[in-house]
Amino acid sequence: MNLGKLQKLELKSVWKHEAQSFTPWLAREENIAILGDEIGIDLEVQSQEERVGPFRADIFCKDTANDRYVLIENQLEKTDHTHLGQIMTYAAGLNAVTIIWISSKFTEEHRAALDWLNNITDESVEFFGIEVELYRIGNSDPAPKFSIVSKPNDWSRTIRRRAANAELSDTKQEQLAYWTAFKEFAEAKGTFLRLQKPSPQHWYAVSIGRSGFHLSGSVNSQKNLITVQLVMMSNTAKTSYQKLYSLYYEDSMKVLGDSLLWDELPDAKSTSTVYQSIPADLFDKSSWKNQHQWMLETLERFHKYFRDKVRNI
Repeated sequence: MNLGKLQKLELKSVWKHEAQSFTPWLAREENIAILGDEIGIDLEVQSQEERVGPFRADIFCKDTANDRYVLIENQLEKTDHTHLGQIMTYAAGLNAVTIIWISSKFTEEHRAALDWLNNITDESVEFFGIEVELYRIGNSDPAPKFSIVSKPNDWSRTIRRRAANAELSDTKQEQLAYWTAFKEFAEAKGTFLRLQKPSPQHWYAVSIGRSGFHLSGSVNSQKNLITVQLVMMSNTAKTSYQKLYSLYYEDSMKVLGDSLLWDELPDAKSTSTVYQSIPADLFDKSSWKNQHQWMLETLERFHKYFRDKVRNI
């Protein structure tokens, strides 16, 4: 068997200019997906060179799971203080944001600075440091490689959450424990779903690949129900709902089952939903495994059925 030799390329041999070459390349759907896969966020590009208030980001994205701002700063050279100052300005000016700093090489000082920022900020602000490289084998097309050099410190934040749990109600603590166990269960099953960090709330959002839409699992401790739903939440939610309903209502009832409920939520101006529910008790830990099994299978079925449909309407 003949094996090729892996050759590392200079970034500027392919991308001559950061703003004119690299940023437009990265903003393409198939390329931003490579970056998203590396960091575990489903990114949807909104614009390039976007002003967000008084600020400007190379690429402005949304996290499709929660419509959270994601700002990307690109640098084809070694990191410098100028770009560090820019990302700190973004963090100071936005209430909830994920900031991704991409560079050819992170100095130890700048990597340590991101680690420090992740350590001192709460979960409303997240910083990623990403190194980008280019490789080819023989005469193959150049292939990009994104490597994480700094990311949010989930372990230390988990410790802080545990300390804060003393101030949570019994129900909130149970919700956090429930979703933490669900995430562990789903990961052990090898799910293809993008899993978020659990929070003490009655729902757990899952990306479906388009801004304004997401899947959600939820627990209702008063009615003893668990639910999986497709949520449309935007200024165009009613239009999207009507299009989906007219095109797919009958087929969805056949594929997903006649227990599926479509609800336009006429009293909610910017929200509509499609959902299924079963009886379940949040506080019955002995049944959590069965609850999580149903929820995971149903989320995966919803994802497979609705993903392309919501992208194409």
